[in-house]
Amino acid sequence: MSSQSKNKSNQQGWLKESSNVSLEEVNSSVNVPTKGGFWRKLLAFAGPGSLVAVGYVDPGNWATSIAGGARFGYTLLSVILLSNLIAMLLQSLSAKLGIVTGRDLAQATRDATGKKTAIFLWILTELAIIATDLAEVIGSAIALNLLFGIPLLLGITITTLDVLLLLYLQKKSFRIIESIVIVLMFTIFVIFAFEVIISKPEISALFGGYVPQMEIVTNPGMLFISLGILGATVMPHNLYLHSSIVQTRNYKRTIEGKKEALKFSLIDTTFSLTTAFLINSAILILGAAAFYGTSLNVSEIEAAYALLSPTLGVGIASTLFAVALLASGQNATITGTMSGQIVMEGFIHLRISPWLRRLITRLLAVIPAFIVTWIAGSKGTGELLLWSQVVLSLALPFAVVPLVLFTSDKRKMGQFANKLPVKLLAWICTVLIIILNIFLIGYIIITGQDLG
Repeated sequence: MSSQSKNKSNQQGWLKESSNVSLEEVNSSVNVPTKGGFWRKLLAFAGPGSLVAVGYVDPGNWATSIAGGARFGYTLLSVILLSNLIAMLLQSLSAKLGIVTGRDLAQATRDATGKKTAIFLWILTELAIIATDLAEVIGSAIALNLLFGIPLLLGITITTLDVLLLLYLQKKSFRIIESIVIVLMFTIFVIFAFEVIISKPEISALFGGYVPQMEIVTNPGMLFISLGILGATVMPHNLYLHSSIVQTRNYKRTIEGKKEALKFSLIDTTFSLTTAFLINSAILILGAAAFYGTSLNVSEIEAAYALLSPTLGVGIASTLFAVALLASGQNATITGTMSGQIVMEGFIHLRISPWLRRLITRLLAVIPAFIVTWIAGSKGTGELLLWSQVVLSLALPFAVVPLVLFTSDKRKMGQFANKLPVKLLAWICTVLIIILNIFLIGYIIITGQDLG
């Protein structure tokens, strides 16, 4: 790098200048009309929010939400609401970082730190992505078992085949992947909307659940499930992912162009995460309406599936539940691949063939799931999911703290730097997440059991 480039980089607050664009093969690949109305431009910018929202409705969150509804009724809906508001804030900051600086979070961290720090963070983030992929592997395998009676071991093996489909679609168009994710998200939403309607929840109690109750803090059982919902809501890979995929839009990299991109990105993020919020609410509402007060044990997804149709008196209820689970697992696995590519290129500047990247990520998740299922059966997969939460919790602060630091730095963000109210709110959310994750990790390690 020339001395002129170094000076420019230092003036912008970075130790080094970014050498590559994020996700080079799809960067600026989606055209944005320069002339057109509001809705036409919004449609062009819409999509990244849906890919991010997938991480908030993945199979890893289902059991906790169902158990929370079954044990405590609608009370913990307020926790889901708070979690979603925090997610909206952090994801909007992630999108802002990518749009304003032209760097994804991994690149920004590498450009602001040394090589050794970047390698450490890459390894930690890779472990988090593998842990996330692990939840999708097990969730998809459980869904295949419930729908078609496929043994868990065979189901886990089958999940490796999505490598070929994903790579084929990536070659066609980034818009195709976004469209598939949107369709799957819509499918999950419709299924749970139907399930909630047939479960006939108490409307007044339902809306009352969104009002925070002191009992959530004073009741140990409620508190621990709340920690599970809150502490595991924001996935570290989603922050890296969002800061990259917003750059797939071919907007003008000028002040005005960035302002427009930020406006439409915020709308896309808010709408998509609102959809995720409604789905997560529906899962808990379903657990409350179907199982609260029945003394039935639905702490695992399989148990909820088995008991749903008999409890509601609707034969298709359990089948639709499993279909939504399969859609959720397949949806989330798409974003795991892209996240892995983003952090590998951003942290250590290593580019490998997409098919090899996907195969490595999936095998690193499939192999432990296969071995544990073979040895310990479905109980073992539950324990594996539990420990995957610990890995995610450990990695999260290393993504959230740099994100808030970078987006609050005027040298890096210029006029787009976080204003004081946003900065204070972001740090409050960051501290809250870190404290909750410390509690989550401590509880799991000490007791060796899930928060549900």
